[in-house]
Amino acid sequence: MDKSSALEYINQMFPNEASLSGVEPLMQKIQNEIRTVDAGILSAVRQQSNSGTKAKEDLAAATRAVEELMYKIREIKTKAVQSETMVQEICRDIKKLDFAKKHITTTITALHRLTMLVSAVEQLQVMASKRQYKEAAAQLEAVNQLCSHFEAYRDIPKIIELREKFKNIKQILKSHVFSDFSSLGTGKETEETNLLQQLSDACLVVDALEPSVKEELVNNFCNRELTSYEQIFEGAELAKLDKTERRYAWIKRRMRSNEEIWKIFPSSWHVSYRLCILFCKKTRKQLEDILSNLKEKPDVGTLLLALQRTLEFEDELAEKFGGGTQNREIGNEIEEIGRSPNSSSNASDIRKKYEKKLAAHQGSESEERDGSKDLAVPGAGFNFRGIVSSCFEPHLTVYVELEEKTLMDSLEKLVQEETWDIEEGGQSSVLSSSMQLFLIIKRSLKRCSALTKSQTLFNLFKVFQKILKAYATKLFARLPKGGTGIVAAATGMDGQIKTSDRDERVICYIVNSAEYCHKTAGELAESVSKIIDHQFADGVDMSEVQDEFSAVITRSLVTLVHGLETKFDIEMAAMTRVPWGTLESVGDQSEYVNAINLILTTSIPTLGSLLSPVYFQFFLDKLASSLGPRFYSNIFKCKQISETGAQQMLLDTQAVKSMLLEIPSLGRQTSSATSYSKFVSREMSKAEALLKVILSPVDSVADTYRALLPEGTPMEFQRILELKGLKKADQQSILDDFNKHGPGIKQTQITPAIAPAPPVAPVVPSPTAVGLVASREDVLTRAAALGRGAATTGFKRFLALTEAAKDRKDGPFRKLFNP
Repeated sequence: MDKSSALEYINQMFPNEASLSGVEPLMQKIQNEIRTVDAGILSAVRQQSNSGTKAKEDLAAATRAVEELMYKIREIKTKAVQSETMVQEICRDIKKLDFAKKHITTTITALHRLTMLVSAVEQLQVMASKRQYKEAAAQLEAVNQLCSHFEAYRDIPKIIELREKFKNIKQILKSHVFSDFSSLGTGKETEETNLLQQLSDACLVVDALEPSVKEELVNNFCNRELTSYEQIFEGAELAKLDKTERRYAWIKRRMRSNEEIWKIFPSSWHVSYRLCILFCKKTRKQLEDILSNLKEKPDVGTLLLALQRTLEFEDELAEKFGGGTQNREIGNEIEEIGRSPNSSSNASDIRKKYEKKLAAHQGSESEERDGSKDLAVPGAGFNFRGIVSSCFEPHLTVYVELEEKTLMDSLEKLVQEETWDIEEGGQSSVLSSSMQLFLIIKRSLKRCSALTKSQTLFNLFKVFQKILKAYATKLFARLPKGGTGIVAAATGMDGQIKTSDRDERVICYIVNSAEYCHKTAGELAESVSKIIDHQFADGVDMSEVQDEFSAVITRSLVTLVHGLETKFDIEMAAMTRVPWGTLESVGDQSEYVNAINLILTTSIPTLGSLLSPVYFQFFLDKLASSLGPRFYSNIFKCKQISETGAQQMLLDTQAVKSMLLEIPSLGRQTSSATSYSKFVSREMSKAEALLKVILSPVDSVADTYRALLPEGTPMEFQRILELKGLKKADQQSILDDFNKHGPGIKQTQITPAIAPAPPVAPVVPSPTAVGLVASREDVLTRAAALGRGAATTGFKRFLALTEAAKDRKDGPFRKLFNP
């Protein structure tokens, strides 16, 4: 403890004089503790002294033990060296004897094998001279094995002599075998019964010789077999395109008739396989010459027949020699094109589709496993498909031209026979010509894909694009057009589109058909890209065609909107003919509003039932963007509007707004009506604001106009004054005041003044700004009061009518109060 701590402790132990009586016991206790600590320290010092002495004794003992161990190790090493020397002296003579034995054994073995080699070569020479092929084949194997043992002695004269003799014997055997095989196919095999057996044994000899001998023999045999083929079909009579089928009949007949004879060849040689490859190459060359030497374009029927027979022959060869059925799924892919006009497929169709694909995949795997034994041949990956038929590819332009003409004729016929109507109760609302056109295209694709999957298929795909674009043009041409000419211009109908109820249905069918064509064109491109050769797959694209059909859809929907606009023309004109300036009282909604309601209730349900939700929403947006501003501008076309007339027109405006908001319900498509409703409310509120400006008193009309229509123009404001019936002299002062204050009220932006140092000084707006704000709030308050009908007694009458209408259960006026 430091000094202060000790004093605190003593004061704590003896806080007063009475506690000093315990000093003696405390001192005694401390003395006892000191003695105990001293005794412990003394004991520890003694123990440490004894431990140091014992450690020195243990270290000395360990040192003596290490020295004794080192001495014993040196003794052991000395004895080991002595033992090794003794063993080497004992085994020195035994090692020499072991090497001698090894050399003698090697010499005896080599001499024995040399004797065997000399004997085998002499026997092989005799067998070769007597054409004993079966025995010679076995002897060849033995000599080859014996020669392999003398590779290390190939520079010894005797070995050189034997190897040269063996080489000459093999040459003799080769010449004998080739000589005997030259008689095969000459008819001698029927006269000499043992010739086939002899040739079969000769094949064993060929297998024992170098691989090049077998290759040479098979090539000679195949060329000799096809010599007569070349002679026959190079003649003027058979060197024609229409005789192509006879070529394949010749090789099939040749293979059937010689099947038994050709069994002399080992199956590992695959003579028939190589013969067919050589036949295909020679046939391709001859057909190329025939096609290139044609003076005129080949007849399409003859060309396609020759190509069809060639493809069938290639398929037979591919199946016979393991080419598989790689195009099994092509038909399934084509069948999926335009399967259903509806945008969604049910789950069972999708499940069946993928079950077929899985079954086809498993079938191909099992066939590969079953045929794997026969495919273990050199060059088994050779693809027979296209080996001959590819020579037709450059000459198939006539076929593509024929397909194009056929498709064009079919398109014209479909459009001529199109009724532009759908039977009642039909599952889809797509024109029959659309579905029939894709069925025709699908059949054309099947025909072409069965013939070729290269450049010709790509050219045909371009024809499909051309046909579909032509069909899009036909659909576009069927849309109703606006009036043209002198009569249309004189009657004010120039550019207007008149549509009947049937026209509206036809336009909906065109929209649905264009949507179906857009979707199916994409499926067509996807299927073709899977079928066609990979180098053409990147060029398979239907985006331009799909853009054409998208343009048809857009134009059709715009035409629908224009058609309804034309129907509204009469009612808009009727609205301007109403004597709004002399109207005495506010009644139910006007006749032109009822007529607008009749037009909507007649057309919208049909359009909603035929159009998809996406396109119906597009139609609604276009319709709202047209009718709202049109109704607003139509108010300016009216003559003078009195206070009562403005009240009646405001009632009509609210009724029209209610009708427009009910359009999604009429079309039974309310899923995306929120944005449409907001748009209609915003556009129609402009017309309501305009009428409220007309209803406002003359002294506040400018302020009301600036408050409710801040984007208005001086020309519009002047027209409002004319609608209110003001004279030119009265208008001028109001116009001057309006132009002086500007067309709209904008609140001045006040920048707060901040003191340079804290605390922050209070912000004090200027008196001018306060006046502007107060003025704007006053105008808005008055306009709102005017909107609630508190400005005039005439408007109070209007409110009385609306209150009375709330109690009615039906009637067009009641629609204003529906929730």
